[in-house]
Amino acid sequence: MPAQIISGKEVSAQVRERLKKDVEQLKLKNPNFRPGLVVLQVGDRDDSNLYISMKLKAAAEIGINAMHLRLPATATEEEILHSITEVNKNSSVHGLIVQLPLDSVHEIDTEKVTNSVAPEKDVDGLTSINAGKLSRGDLGNCLIPCTPNGCMELIKQTGVSVAGKRAVVIGRSKIVGAPMHDLLLWNHATVTTCHSKTVDLAAEVGRADILVVGIGKAEMVKGEWIKKGAVVIDCGINHVIDETKSSGKRVVGDVHFQSAKEQAGFITPVPGGVGPMTVAMLMANTVLSAKRFLESHQAGKWNISYTRLNLRKPVPSDIVISRSCAAKSIDSLAREVGLFSDEVELYGKTKAKVQLTIIKRLQSLPDGKYVVVTGITPTPLGEGKSTTTIGLAQAMGAHMKLNVFACVRQPSQGPTFGIKGGAAGGGYSQVIPMEEFNLHLTGDIHAITAANNLVAAAVDARIFHEATQSDKALYNRLVPLSGGERTFSPIQINRLKKLGIQKTEPSALTEEEINRFARLDIDPSSVTWQRVLDTNDRFLRKITIGQSPTEKGYTREAQFDITVASEIMAVLALTSSLEDMRQRLAKMVVATSRRGDPITTEDLGVSGALTVLMKDAIKPNLMQTLEGTPVFVHAGPFANIAHGNSSILADKIALKLVGPEGFVVTEAGFGADIGMEKFFNIKCRYSGLRPHVVVLVATIRALKMHGGGPTVTAGMPLPKEYVEENFNLLEKGCNNMRKQIENAKHFGVPVVVAVNAFKTDTEAELDLVCTLAKSAGAFDAVRCSHWAEGGAGAVALGEAVQKASSAPSNFKFLYDLDLPIADKIRIIAQKIYGADDIELLPEAQHKVALYTKQGFANLPVCMAKTHLSLSHEAEKKGVPKGFILPIRDIRASVGAGFLFPLVGTVSSNSFPFFLHPKKLILFIWTFSVAPCPGCYILIIERVSTEVVWFP
Repeated sequence: MPAQIISGKEVSAQVRERLKKDVEQLKLKNPNFRPGLVVLQVGDRDDSNLYISMKLKAAAEIGINAMHLRLPATATEEEILHSITEVNKNSSVHGLIVQLPLDSVHEIDTEKVTNSVAPEKDVDGLTSINAGKLSRGDLGNCLIPCTPNGCMELIKQTGVSVAGKRAVVIGRSKIVGAPMHDLLLWNHATVTTCHSKTVDLAAEVGRADILVVGIGKAEMVKGEWIKKGAVVIDCGINHVIDETKSSGKRVVGDVHFQSAKEQAGFITPVPGGVGPMTVAMLMANTVLSAKRFLESHQAGKWNISYTRLNLRKPVPSDIVISRSCAAKSIDSLAREVGLFSDEVELYGKTKAKVQLTIIKRLQSLPDGKYVVVTGITPTPLGEGKSTTTIGLAQAMGAHMKLNVFACVRQPSQGPTFGIKGGAAGGGYSQVIPMEEFNLHLTGDIHAITAANNLVAAAVDARIFHEATQSDKALYNRLVPLSGGERTFSPIQINRLKKLGIQKTEPSALTEEEINRFARLDIDPSSVTWQRVLDTNDRFLRKITIGQSPTEKGYTREAQFDITVASEIMAVLALTSSLEDMRQRLAKMVVATSRRGDPITTEDLGVSGALTVLMKDAIKPNLMQTLEGTPVFVHAGPFANIAHGNSSILADKIALKLVGPEGFVVTEAGFGADIGMEKFFNIKCRYSGLRPHVVVLVATIRALKMHGGGPTVTAGMPLPKEYVEENFNLLEKGCNNMRKQIENAKHFGVPVVVAVNAFKTDTEAELDLVCTLAKSAGAFDAVRCSHWAEGGAGAVALGEAVQKASSAPSNFKFLYDLDLPIADKIRIIAQKIYGADDIELLPEAQHKVALYTKQGFANLPVCMAKTHLSLSHEAEKKGVPKGFILPIRDIRASVGAGFLFPLVGTVSSNSFPFFLHPKKLILFIWTFSVAPCPGCYILIIERVSTEVVWFP
């Protein structure tokens, strides 16, 4: 009885249909995911082009995103290897085929090229690593060469069990024979490999239950050699002369088909047997690689290692602790938390930026739990919110084994070089390396400084040129000749549309239209955009600009603000994408025209340039804590003169990465009346995110201060009331904590109070605060010792936060945006600060009318107020009553998306913890001095404070 024909066309069609369903299932579970395949070709051989078109067609039918990467025949080996490396790094590509032969005019080491393909993307199965794994039987962790894999699929179709059968493989090539031997062996056949030196080949063939032939000799194996009923798989493709064919030749295999089919039980034809299976198994390997990729990169499925702390008593200085810890390489941490290599830009070994492309990849996945850390009204020393944020993250990660990200702000050099010091946390709860964190990081603040000052320069240059030039001269400068023609840029087209001029040809404008287009007519007295510097330089607080003779007497008073007070910093923190940032930067209002119209950066024509300057700053920075948990450090607006929160982008990415059972812990600057209120009313309003828990940090010393204790002065020893047990002051001061708990509960979110313990606090004092916090409505209140003990000292806090995150919540905003500006300010003043009412001073009244006229009245409000009191007067502690909140001015950050009223005497051009030179000299006398070239590092023995001074 003739053999049954094993049709490769039919089997390959079945395989492709199965793969198509597999891909559909992958896309159902991961809507933004598609298996990716790249076919790399060198040269332009016709046969290669034919094979590649077959592969691309098969990929398209199955749903694989395939790309043909063609290099010219002049490509060098180095260029080929570079292209392969780039594809290896591309996380959207799961299969890479190097089309052989490499048709280059240069000498190419094919072995080296094929082995440069990442083993996990080697869908041809040709790398030495995959071959080695196959030879060792590691079939579940390698990619099998396509032809042998296709042969096995054909054998399976016969229903003949391979296990225990005698198999003979003729040929020992790396592509077919050798891997076929291994594949049969590890499927439990007894395998003999035959080759050109085999003695009595016919006898060997005659013993085979399964015969696979791939020797490249036309019809070499005769039918009479074959065992009756054997399975015969013919991998050969040969051309023989046949004058009956129009081409003069026909395709045959390595087996004499006509005689073999009379002996065999099953046989593959040539063509139409193994050939179609090769392409099908290439596709199968691509889909398999994609599945493995998804399995190993599941969002929220972390394989993270933690760093064990070596705690010392007494606790050393922050810098000593930071430098004593061996940080993980940042690329390793990125892989541990599910970031792909092409989503990470390394800045050395300890910090990296994360590409925004990750947002699209993760957008369909559920968010984790969102926790905001805030505090009671602080002393000038700060109460350890940053330290608590990091300690809580270390506790939940390294000790509770939960996925957790901390998201914190980048510190300004103002406080870093002032008395407050850096913002990396402190003690055994820090972001490391401390120096990298506090100084420059990846240059984001410098980018903001450059962008901000570009705007300032453009404003004054425009005022000067409009004052000194005719309409025609000004127009010719704005729309210069290029190649004998004038053309409008896209940004100028936008300005024309804004003016209602529907023309795109520069020569078509009338004189009146040229005047309107060329002149912004800025009122110099209305300029609100200031220059910035990320240093506290008191002598730049008020300056006169334009004193050079070249400025022809056009001088005006101006000032320098600190960089983190720039609206561009707020834009960075509140943006949701590069395009959104471009639009926000374009909407920033810098001045008013003499007609009363707002002048924007788009009107100045610099918004595109600002976006280019900020294109890298928009990417969040990845770092780590002392215990190896991940941290995003991104954006750094102050909370008293800005909205005081890290970026929306960092929070959103982190919430996806941790998975639905994970946690993101972010910090809101200063007390709950400042940073937390803005976190809810501004940041959450723009992000659309809803927090699960508020952590309110309190300290015994701050509560005693609010209870009437002596003045706390930064850099001076604490009075004895703060270092000795004093229940009277403590209990009175807890009214501030009660008020801040109440403030948090206005937004409908559970509150956990974290009592940050110092060595001078007594057990009884800590217990009293916890008891009073719970009676005031906190979900829980726990003491924390993370400064001295790292994450282990905040485990109780982590457990309380985890429980609170499952408690019912009813998040709501404090006010509606449609309310008048004054009403929004009044609601914050009365509900959050406890004021009786507000008083709009004349300038503030003028701004209310102006911004309402200009259409900005529906923006949220960002109060610029002292952080040292619930009121506008820093010396009033506790919970002040019976006061009227004075609003001296209101400014608009239209690009960022808020109005910020200036309360009392708050200033936007320096940081409140500025270190006076005389005080610095006192520090040198009082504290230990460790000299270094050109500087002194002053170590102050208290939580998380180190002052650095460059003389």
